Amino acid sequence: MNGYLLFVAIALPMSASSSVRPASIEKLVQRFQKVADPKRRYEQLLWLAKKLEDFPAEAKTEDNKVKGCVSQVYVIASLENGKIHYLGESDAQITKGLVAFLIRGMNGLTPQEVVALSPDFIQETQLDVSLTPSRANGFYNIFKMMQAKAADLTAGA
Repeated sequence: MNGYLLFVAIALPMSASSSVRPASIEKLVQRFQKVADPKRRYEQLLWLAKKLEDFPAEAKTEDNKVKGCVSQVYVIASLENGKIHYLGESDAQITKGLVAFLIRGMNGLTPQEVVALSPDFIQETQLDVSLTPSRANGFYNIFKMMQAKAADLTAGA
């Protein structure tokens, strides 16, 4: 019986973490999980990069620049009806795809949902094993910048 209880205790956190994750992130994770070939994952990122909304040139400021990225990456956020709307840009296509991935997953969430989100979903996409260490670090820095922008919107509300 103790073995059964232990099994339940271990199984619950795994299902609880996926139920907490927003559907937009879950959908992206599932899309990337279906792709076994790392080259195809890069192709998906490049496709996402092409779909990114235009970034306003006047928003390319130091305040909007992601620190710790080898590429030039910019992110802005606005609040529309209580939901976050991000725009982002990068001078490198793979990094732009990572920005697009995060924007697609985090647009439409509340600032509180973004702040509470853990970046561990990147491992489930298997993108982390496809990325160079500097790009993986860049992904994390972009994610943290987006969370900081969400926190700023919460503080300003």
